[in-house]
Amino acid sequence: MRLDYGQIGIALLVVGVLAILIETGLAAIWGFRVSRRARALSEKIAFEQGKLQADAERLRLALAETEALWQPYARLLRWLRHPLVVALINSYARRWAAAR
Repeated sequence: MRLDYGQIGIALLVVGVLAILIETGLAAIWGFRVSRRARALSEKIAFEQGKLQADAERLRLALAETEALWQPYARLLRWLRHPLVVALINSYARRWAAAR
């Protein structure tokens, strides 16, 4: 029994086409799974981003409220942060510590 090269070529062509079809099917299945996971992940990211934006807005409101509450004490705080006042307070602290 003698096979000629034409029949071997046709057999290899059929095997190659079948391999390509199987790989295409597997790639389609994997691609569908990846797209499903990516969609779920993007929904989760969008949800978390919404929560983060809500938290940031709540923080902005709290900072605005804190600033409004500290408004009457702004001049006092500005005086207390002056370098000469800080040095004077440190000097008194050293004297009190040395007196003990």
